[in-house]
Amino acid sequence: MFRLQGSKVLAVDMTGDAVKAKNGSMVAYDGQMAFKKMSGGGEGLRGMVTRRLTGEQMTVMEVKGHGTCWFADRASEINLVNLQGDKLYVESSNLLATDSGLRTGTSFTGLRGASQGNGLFTTTVEGHGQAALMSDGPAVVLRVSAQYPLTVDPGAYVAHQGNLRQSFQSGVTFRTLMGEGGGEAFQIRFEGDGLVYVQPSERNTIAGDV
Repeated sequence: MFRLQGSKVLAVDMTGDAVKAKNGSMVAYDGQMAFKKMSGGGEGLRGMVTRRLTGEQMTVMEVKGHGTCWFADRASEINLVNLQGDKLYVESSNLLATDSGLRTGTSFTGLRGASQGNGLFTTTVEGHGQAALMSDGPAVVLRVSAQYPLTVDPGAYVAHQGNLRQSFQSGVTFRTLMGEGGGEAFQIRFEGDGLVYVQPSERNTIAGDV
């Protein structure tokens, strides 16, 4: 149902089913479509409440019908992820669309979310289906294994999946190490077995040194 046209436009072919997408991201459609604005970004009351508590503004729309919709957002690169019953953790600002086979919600992530100004919760996507992630530049998928844990700059983190443990290391970042500190003096460390998606451009963080 999801396919890329180029690297920055997502085409979704629909036959009566529905897709959830970031509000305002649809750039064109053909056929017969119905649109509905959704609140919260997560399903159910819990998703709405946690979004409000953390101050995240993630407005989602549901598109349903027969035809093709095209989605894009600020010329971001789009990356397709196929889920087979597993769970994907993704920064809400990097999530473009999910198909009808996936459920979205929220998960507590601790300091990293607070330090980025995105609240203490991150978006979860789980089930069987496709999700479209956005990245500032082409995303890179990095493997984490028991022998090779991974440390990531918080501004470059997009998403992760698999059996991974997250921890936070404070004191130095790659940029402060090189004398180009941006203020976010901590790193994210992943251990276990899974995949981490990173983008080649850092988003701004607002916390300062922690």
